[in-house]
Amino acid sequence: MTTRRILATSGGFLLTESGHLNIRRPGNLFLELLRLTGKERPRVLFVHTASGDDEGYLAMSYQACRDLSADPDHLVVFPYPNQSPEEAFGRADAVWVGGGSVANLLALWRVHGVDDAARDAWERGVVLGGVSAGSICWHAGGTTDSFGLQLRPITNGLGLLPYGNGVHYDSEAQRRPLVHSLVGDGTLPLTYCTDDRVGILYEGTEPVSVHTDFDVDPATGPAAYRVEKVGDDVVETRLAPAAVAP
Repeated sequence: MTTRRILATSGGFLLTESGHLNIRRPGNLFLELLRLTGKERPRVLFVHTASGDDEGYLAMSYQACRDLSADPDHLVVFPYPNQSPEEAFGRADAVWVGGGSVANLLALWRVHGVDDAARDAWERGVVLGGVSAGSICWHAGGTTDSFGLQLRPITNGLGLLPYGNGVHYDSEAQRRPLVHSLVGDGTLPLTYCTDDRVGILYEGTEPVSVHTDFDVDPATGPAAYRVEKVGDDVVETRLAPAAVAP
């Protein structure tokens, strides 16, 4: 039986300084994405639509795979697709979607059929993952700075996961209160959130575990959260790393 998996994160890669250069290296979240494929040398597809297919971002992603047992590939839509989404997702064992504007990502994916290719890949058991915009996109919606510095809700996500999604929950002051407000007024459904360097693994549509880019204190370190409306109250439950999410 095919297991559908999504690793939705606020991390995945770490920056280290090498001379005057910032070098990206894979964190445990990206390594977990590769491990989940079950392949000795998985083919990983990078999709950086949310950053406008930034060439530097893509180059750093390839560089980060240099010492891994993985074969990187990429799909761009600027100025036009470099390959068909069906072919790109059809060859992939895992997909990593980068950060940026989730509003632009969703619009362009629907224009070019990337949304359908992603859904088909998920149904076939390709492991989907990503950071920030690349996390929100799989959900029903979330909070985004796609429209400017003031965070706003977005509610037209792909909906593979029937929840809201809050990213960068511990590092951007607007995130937590806005998630609570949107869950409270019904704009967002039950919502799962991640601190920086934290990800939630879903199997099917159920959250099953919390992962981090590096070892943390499970009691006091960065974590994930479940935010839901209970009666007239909004209740936040901390989900410790490695714990099974309720």
